[in-house]
Amino acid sequence: MKLITSTEELASACARFATQPFVTVDTEFMRETTYYPKLCLIQIAAPDGSTALVDPLAPEIDLAPFFALMGDERVLKVFHSARQDLEIIWLLGGLLPQPFFDTQVAAMVCGYGDSVSYEQLVNDVAKAKIDKSSRFTDWSRRPLSDAQLSYALSDVTHLIKVYETLGRELVATDRGAWLDEEMAVLTSPDTYRADPDQAWKRLSSRMRKAREIAVLMEVAAWREREAQTRNVPRGRILKDEAVIDLATSAPRSVEALGRLRTIPAGFERSRTGADILAAVERGLSRDPGTVPLPERGRARSGGNGALVELLKVLLKAVCEEERVAPKIIATVDDLEALAEDDAADVPVLHGWRRGLFGEKALALKAGRLALSAEGGRVVVRELPQEG
Repeated sequence: MKLITSTEELASACARFATQPFVTVDTEFMRETTYYPKLCLIQIAAPDGSTALVDPLAPEIDLAPFFALMGDERVLKVFHSARQDLEIIWLLGGLLPQPFFDTQVAAMVCGYGDSVSYEQLVNDVAKAKIDKSSRFTDWSRRPLSDAQLSYALSDVTHLIKVYETLGRELVATDRGAWLDEEMAVLTSPDTYRADPDQAWKRLSSRMRKAREIAVLMEVAAWREREAQTRNVPRGRILKDEAVIDLATSAPRSVEALGRLRTIPAGFERSRTGADILAAVERGLSRDPGTVPLPERGRARSGGNGALVELLKVLLKAVCEEERVAPKIIATVDDLEALAEDDAADVPVLHGWRRGLFGEKALALKAGRLALSAEGGRVVVRELPQEG
């Protein structure tokens, strides 16, 4: 099994793929020791039986023909669980595939469950088994064995049948438009821009005070910039626990920094220690009134726990009836917001989600809908209204 290692070979393969109605695509990458993913292998297949395994690590290869194919609007690009693949294409090629189809999202819409795995889809749809023996390959090492390359290629060859089957199901159920919102998020450059000023949001769920969040914002932004500049995982700069510790304790001296159990010994007297103290000071100097409190940090009012649980039951019942994954309809946060406010600005009260579930949720809150158990399943029933 041959790897494409030259730009000429890649251009020839991509020209062939450009004549196809769709191609299936996957990438293998490593990011255990880097901030940015290191692209190690590209796999492509087409319905006419053509396939390609591309070596991005080959010394003389230029991936421009591949990126041109990704941007060719005449060819649909099919991925499974595409977020990380698209991130790599965005970082290296400066574009996102158009048009684009994610079989994991489509499977959720078609009722295969939340975040269904590729292996499960191949088993359920393509009726095939995947050899897992090469799953933990170090894709950056060369040479790759035929078994490893065969395993990598199976990630796109089986995907052809998976896509064709899901495509037919979407047409049969008239749910193609349901995917548009999710696809729009995945093909938005904003999804892949790692803005250091937004890094605090990953850790903010434990914060309750404006002062803590202000310090968290500055320390997390500093760590993110350092990780990006050095191209190392953010945990190599400072562990999450240390960032949270810094936000809650806000040390203002070398001695205070050194007393934190999450800070390595001697760290406080290094240049990095000085940078951390400077970030803490920037946080403390922020006006608390301008610090954005995270959504999860705001206490929900009114004791709506039982109502939220009822809405969860309704969601599960509706999704079982309609054969669609609950995750694509509403999150727990959406249900909590809906329990508080009939006019909450959440996806479930807009578009197709409102018709499928939102209206029923509002009716349940208003006492116009009832849930009952019949024959081992939950039944949703409209209640007669007086007058």
